[in-house]
Amino acid sequence: QVQLVESGGGLVQAGDSLRLSCAASGRTFSAYAMGWFRQAPGKEREFVAAINWNGISTYYADSVKGRFTIYRDNAKNTVYLLMNSLKPEDTAVYYCATGRRAYFSSGYYAPEEYDYWGQGTQVTVSS
Repeated sequence: QVQLVESGGGLVQAGDSLRLSCAASGRTFSAYAMGWFRQAPGKEREFVAAINWNGISTYYADSVKGRFTIYRDNAKNTVYLLMNSLKPEDTAVYYCATGRRAYFSSGYYAPEEYDYWGQGTQVTVSS
């Protein structure tokens, strides 16, 4: 079965950086787009970033554009989320997910476009 395991979360101060990793197994990783979502307490899960199968096309939520970078290493079956200039409002549980297809041209922000999810990793940013 498909498994996604996130790591790299933690407690940091505002302005710091973190890199999240998501290791995938159980499916041909390079054949699918990947995404990162987050969920803060009392809020709905929201889209953060997505990347197509070849790593060339990437998409970001407006709230993280210019601060976060998504990239992937298909040889390592891993997708990453580099988060710079972190803010307290970035505090959330971060989830990676596999897309239902290799290439997003639209709909990359919708949770229903993803079929497998990791267990999440907590990111806490103090002010």
